[in-house]
Amino acid sequence: MKIKLTILCLFLYGAAHAQTSVVNYQQNLSKRLSFDIKQEKVSTVLAKMSKAGDFYFAYNGALFSQDSLVNLSVKNAPVRDVLDKIFNGKVDYKENSEYIILRYAVNHLTIEPENITTAENLYMISGYVIDTQTGKKVKQASVYEKRLLQSTLTDNDGYFRLRFKGEHKEVILNASKETYRDTALVFLADITIKPESYDDPDKEKGSMFSNAIEELGIGRFFISSKQRFQNMNISGFFANTPFQTSLTPGLSSHGMMSSQVINKVSLNILGGYTAGVNGFEMAGLFNLTKGDVNKFQAAGLFNAVGGAVDGIQIAGLHNDVRKTLNGVQAGGLLNLVKGDAKGVQIAGAMNIVSGNMKGVQAAGLVNIVSKEHHGVQISGLGNINSRSSHGVSIGGLGNLTSGTSSGVQLAGLFNYAKNNTGFQLALINFSDSSSGTSLGLLNFVGNGYHKVSLYANELTNTNVAYKSGNANLYNVIFAGKNFSDSARVETLGLGFGHDFIFNKTLSVAPELSFQYLYLGNWKYSNTLTKFQVNLQIQLFKGFTIFGGPSYSYYNSDAPPGSSAKGYRQEVPPRKHHTFSGNNQGWYGWNAGITIF
Repeated sequence: MKIKLTILCLFLYGAAHAQTSVVNYQQNLSKRLSFDIKQEKVSTVLAKMSKAGDFYFAYNGALFSQDSLVNLSVKNAPVRDVLDKIFNGKVDYKENSEYIILRYAVNHLTIEPENITTAENLYMISGYVIDTQTGKKVKQASVYEKRLLQSTLTDNDGYFRLRFKGEHKEVILNASKETYRDTALVFLADITIKPESYDDPDKEKGSMFSNAIEELGIGRFFISSKQRFQNMNISGFFANTPFQTSLTPGLSSHGMMSSQVINKVSLNILGGYTAGVNGFEMAGLFNLTKGDVNKFQAAGLFNAVGGAVDGIQIAGLHNDVRKTLNGVQAGGLLNLVKGDAKGVQIAGAMNIVSGNMKGVQAAGLVNIVSKEHHGVQISGLGNINSRSSHGVSIGGLGNLTSGTSSGVQLAGLFNYAKNNTGFQLALINFSDSSSGTSLGLLNFVGNGYHKVSLYANELTNTNVAYKSGNANLYNVIFAGKNFSDSARVETLGLGFGHDFIFNKTLSVAPELSFQYLYLGNWKYSNTLTKFQVNLQIQLFKGFTIFGGPSYSYYNSDAPPGSSAKGYRQEVPPRKHHTFSGNNQGWYGWNAGITIF
């Protein structure tokens, strides 16, 4: 086969968005300026140019010496020419909106073919990649064919060798290296082939691809150094194919190009590394995806995705999504989403969302949301929301919200919310401030009720109570004793109350309490349930008088007529109602003062 050789050097900046920026914002580098400058600092000159041209410079301070002095005389010259004179070609320029970005000037690569060997439907191209400015051979540069999805890296001597199979009208080898501009070398033959899978790399793909996967510990373990070098070298090129299969990330039907390809169907026997999934992907052990996953992904151990997931993701142990989740995620141990999550998360141990969560979270141990939570959280131990929660949090042990909880917190032991505007139900409820309702054995509100009451009633002539919570619902913890010689009664109890506030002076507080009575010995159990309504009048701030009627229901397990030593069964001063056994009820009263 006779092959004709043509060399094309394409000086690309590597990304389509950079080209778009140049088209949209050409006017800044083309603006014309006039200056007559003598012995002024570079930073001062740039400031004058920025002011005169109505744009801004962006650059790294280490790019050039800030104190270098400039002598410059230009008249009606484009900004680009002025910069060339100042930096003498050592600095490159790029436009982005109202900014001109100064950066290091990059060198060019060239491909020098050494040998082209041909056989029937099989040929090999070898050669060197050389730095055109220094003439040195470049090691670990990527040499690849975009449409045929074949690639290799140069060795330490800058040498490469690529084999091709099939009949092709042309083969375009591209050389790429981080910090260099790309070069293309075209080999022409007689037969045409252009796979439908080829996707023009100049088509803008946004920012869906990154090196996030390679920065993970899992990625560093499974991805070879050759693949990492290639991803840095040709980070701007991606193609679409209908199918790929692999044994491991390095043994794929797309070879070294697997991480540059988006597949509709991807089957990985042990594990694979791809640019993206737009259909179906399954692996015996793991899937590593540089970009986005759409529709379905499943792995025996773990899935790690550098972009977003829009669909279903299932892993035996762990799912890790570096951007957003919009769908269903199920992991045997852990689900992690670095961005926002919308949908369902199910994990044996933990679900962690670093952004906002909208949907349902279910975990055997803990759910953690770093920003806003909307939806339902269910966990065996607890739910942690670093900002606000506007849904339902159900934790076997506790729930913690560092911001506002405007939904429902249900827990076996405790709930905490910095600001509670919703409903809390737990053994103990905490909040710094609360306009909602907390129902529990103990409710503490940092900026809520902290009141102490001294009072008497028909049963005990001396009582002290501590009230905490807010007007919606507050706790009452109290103790009392009758110091009268005729009746030895001591009591300890817990109650709940609500304030109906009419104005700053007048309010009414119904309260329900449960208390134990000690009547001289501990042989028998005596309990009293009391409902009372207090009229409260605030005489001045921090001092309130109160009083009102009550009704008590008394129960004792002492047998009728019991006369155990030191025991007095007949506790009520007046009996009004007799129920079965030793159960009695009567009307009573209470009156006292509240301070604070």
